[in-house]
Amino acid sequence: MRLDSLQQLNAARSQRVSAGLLTDLSTGEERVLFEGDALGDDVVNAFRSGRSMTVETEQGSSFLNVYLPAPRIVIIGAVHIGQFLTQMAMFAGFDVYVVDPRTAFATPERFPGAKLSPDWPADHFITNPLDRYTALVALTHDPKIDDSALVEALRAGCFYVGALGSRKTHASRTKRLMQDGFDSQTISAIHAPIGLDIGATNPAEIAIAILAEVVQSLHSPSSPLGPKR
Repeated sequence: MRLDSLQQLNAARSQRVSAGLLTDLSTGEERVLFEGDALGDDVVNAFRSGRSMTVETEQGSSFLNVYLPAPRIVIIGAVHIGQFLTQMAMFAGFDVYVVDPRTAFATPERFPGAKLSPDWPADHFITNPLDRYTALVALTHDPKIDDSALVEALRAGCFYVGALGSRKTHASRTKRLMQDGFDSQTISAIHAPIGLDIGATNPAEIAIAILAEVVQSLHSPSSPLGPKR
């Protein structure tokens, strides 16, 4: 791999952009591609599946090594459940971000190792946009904080979107999201009540249920980082 190709791939990784190294099988020439480049159905399918494969371009047969962004979890709300979820998620290999404008809660002492943001979600996502390789977990129970995050997550197509709250709470949330222009099918992507139904009753157990559901979604066939066929 050429140095300039490596530099482009590293830059794409830092910016959470899907990229690939295309190598001509007859000449050995290489170039870096980015998801969205108009280079035929084979390239599009390779990026969608996350699989490295032989593709056909106008120049002939090439091999495309695909590099996808690492999975991450964005937690909205520096609450007790989030403290347990952060530590377990980092052990599981996720990058973890905690977003909460209530600065008294989102402190390094309570969330060691996590990336903390004191901004409102809508402001945070301007410089740190969500993507389909991200799981969003809304935990504040405060519509003024959670709703804007859920709106952005649905628009971005996050591989997992979950929100804390009872079915009654989610019914009210659904009405608000429909007023924002979302249809019922799109809203159904939100996991609410959040987490797998394991009978969790305390913050640590709820965090386990949430992380299990995130991992299940991550490895589902519909996930951009799921099993490849």
